[in-house]
Amino acid sequence: MRIAVSGIHIECSTYNPVLNEEKDFRIVRNEALLAAPYFAFLQDYPATFLPTVHARAIAGGPVSRATYEMFKAEMLAGLEAHKPYDGLYLAMHGAMYVEGMEDAEGDWITAAREVVGPDCPISVSYDLHGNVSQKIIDAIDMFSTYRTAPHIDVEETMRRSVSMLVKSLQTGVKPTLLWVPIPVVLPGERTSTEDEPAKSLYARLPALDDIDGIWDSSLMVGYVWADEPRATAAAIFTGTRRDVLEQQALKLAQAYWDAREDFVFGCKTDMPQDCVRDAIASETHPVVLADSGDNPTGGGVGDRADLLNELIAQRATGVIVAGITDLPATDAAFEAGVGASLSLTVGASLDPSSPQVSAEFTVLRLADSANLADRQAVLRIGEIDVVVSARRRPYHNIADFTLLGLDPHQAKIVVVKSGYLSPELAPIAHPNLMALSNGVVDQFVERLPRHRKTVPTFPFDRDFTFTAEIHLSARSAAN
Repeated sequence: MRIAVSGIHIECSTYNPVLNEEKDFRIVRNEALLAAPYFAFLQDYPATFLPTVHARAIAGGPVSRATYEMFKAEMLAGLEAHKPYDGLYLAMHGAMYVEGMEDAEGDWITAAREVVGPDCPISVSYDLHGNVSQKIIDAIDMFSTYRTAPHIDVEETMRRSVSMLVKSLQTGVKPTLLWVPIPVVLPGERTSTEDEPAKSLYARLPALDDIDGIWDSSLMVGYVWADEPRATAAAIFTGTRRDVLEQQALKLAQAYWDAREDFVFGCKTDMPQDCVRDAIASETHPVVLADSGDNPTGGGVGDRADLLNELIAQRATGVIVAGITDLPATDAAFEAGVGASLSLTVGASLDPSSPQVSAEFTVLRLADSANLADRQAVLRIGEIDVVVSARRRPYHNIADFTLLGLDPHQAKIVVVKSGYLSPELAPIAHPNLMALSNGVVDQFVERLPRHRKTVPTFPFDRDFTFTAEIHLSARSAAN
């Protein structure tokens, strides 16, 4: 079996003004792709995998058109070079937005379909915060998506997708693919699978997979910060018995719709000023305070200084703020050196609409790197340690702190640009507070501009009814 491998993985807020360029992606090509950690599992399958290119970036703004077209051209050239194929596996995210283009995954996947031809089955893996469309469904044969948020089943999901493809090729069985769009699109922070009702809804899926005739059951939350028509929840099923697939897809879609009012934040939330006040007053530590509106892993810019301003105003002590993207501040810290005091303006280095803090800082530590884009500095103002970084990045793992000489366990308050906490930070939070802060991934989604989203969609609209309807893929209909 000759199976081609490719994909592009990024989540793009259409409200984020900062374009993603080639430099923002981690790119693996050709044989290096098969050796990459995300794809090492492919060696477990009895097939010859023929890699092209895979590009992956943290969430952010739209992908520049030139960058996207370059990646797509490389993918298509790679596919052309090694034809024919028995199958194609595409590892995607599903929430990419390209400047001047809606449904970018639809464009990517249909372009790949044109190269591999109509007889080559395509299996796709997705993030549950991706968005699908009929164009995407019509171009593929099998689909699988993450079932956890925070995402701890990435490899498991990729394996399900590849396993279905190998099964189809070994048996000659062409599965049916169908979906049910659900007019609900909520933030991931209100739909974590660690909290109800998402926890119970996603717990149903393994049992659905065990039903005769079902190969994979997927439930998409969708990506709310994409102002485009395909932003919606969805139930997507792959299998061999259309009647069973339709029955279970309709049930799952209806269950998600019925639970729409029950999705709530899994931790205490409040406005930034109140969160900082409560964090200072907390008798237990560390308080992990999430700056949700500027979360770079959700599509935020990552350069806002709202919470830093508030922490200074309320004279907070024992604080780690990790981190604020600010290349000029990082460069200034390296030029000044450890121990230097310097006047800095921190914040708004990428988005001019973001708040700033102008003050005297002391350079506490420097984390150098051969790649200048990976440099970081720890600055101190009063009793607040602020991490600034040369480029957008999250601080979700304990090692992100310890490599900078910081110990989040010993801090009174740890501020991270996050929504729901990562698996490493959640256990140390005593308590976890989420600031409903401003930013391009605003948790108050109803107040975001809506120009292209489908109407009606909950929670933007509330006074409407929903009847679940099956949408069959064009390829399944033709079988």
